[in-house]
Amino acid sequence: MKRLGVLLGGLLFILVSCNNDDEGNGYTPTPASLDIPLLFQQNILPPVIPADNPLTEEGIALGKKLFFDPILSANGTQACANCHKQENAFTDPRQFSIGINGDVGTRNSMPLYNLAWNFGQRFFWDGRSTTLEDQIFEPVVNPIEMDNTWPNVENSLQSTTDYPLLFEQAFGSSTIDSVNVSKAIAQFLRTLISGNSKFDQYLLGEVALTPSEENGLAVFLDEDRGDCFHCHGNPTNPLWGDNKFHNNGLDETFSDLGLGDFTGDPREFGLFKSGSLRNLAYTAPYMHDGRFATLEEVIDHYSEGLVYSETIDPLMKNVGEGGAHLTESDKADLKAFLLTLSDPSFINNPDFRE
Repeated sequence: MKRLGVLLGGLLFILVSCNNDDEGNGYTPTPASLDIPLLFQQNILPPVIPADNPLTEEGIALGKKLFFDPILSANGTQACANCHKQENAFTDPRQFSIGINGDVGTRNSMPLYNLAWNFGQRFFWDGRSTTLEDQIFEPVVNPIEMDNTWPNVENSLQSTTDYPLLFEQAFGSSTIDSVNVSKAIAQFLRTLISGNSKFDQYLLGEVALTPSEENGLAVFLDEDRGDCFHCHGNPTNPLWGDNKFHNNGLDETFSDLGLGDFTGDPREFGLFKSGSLRNLAYTAPYMHDGRFATLEEVIDHYSEGLVYSETIDPLMKNVGEGGAHLTESDKADLKAFLLTLSDPSFINNPDFRE
């Protein structure tokens, strides 16, 4: 019986191979699903997967290959992964990333994880892209990043020995276009899920918090102390961020208008996306412009460094006093708690490596 199964399997492989060699028969990609952590299943809505870009094993594999391939840049020297490093939770440890021509950016590279749960579908620090697929188009053509053109990218990929077949396997066509490039990379990015931090394990009853970490959580949730939960959620929200836009009291005036630069609305000048607090152990420097090198500096900002401006978020209610003026003990405990949201398994996951 086993021998018969082997023979039938071999025959099926031959038939499929012959069919795949026939022009026009194409491939049927293999459906794939996300490995969704239990706390995500219990506490938040299902991930956003566009109907026109379902996850497939072939699409994810292609997107991963493209993410790490410098062929997307004009001179073939820089890949997406150069500014989104796994060991840094797919962000850049530099304050500003440097493009292929040596040009320096103006914003800190955003970390990439749990993107499938961005329910507002606003991407970049200023929300100017409304889908993950759309976000992927810009870095390739940005003159201070990859400085390429999409026709050139398409031609470069088309002229390789392997990409036409990979695109046919993933999308049913060996003719490569920018839309399918973005779809493939988006599929890979949606697999970058981080949900195995110490705090996740604590919520599942697997580990205990230290007294310092417990007090840090209390500080985080206390409206008279940290008051962090309005923008970053509470233990029932495993995303630890609202993906909305806030002016968090960094500046009196703005050289970077943030959301307001995109919308043109003066009421939104200086508003930037409220990022997730996951993986802070790996994502320094912090804020949209990477101005804070350490978590201590971030906590000091909210404690005594708030600055008033006309668009400051009402949630920054202690701005008149410069902040909540936490004790040094509460600051240390808040940092201890925040570090429990970091996920070592995420930055070491072999599925996300080149």
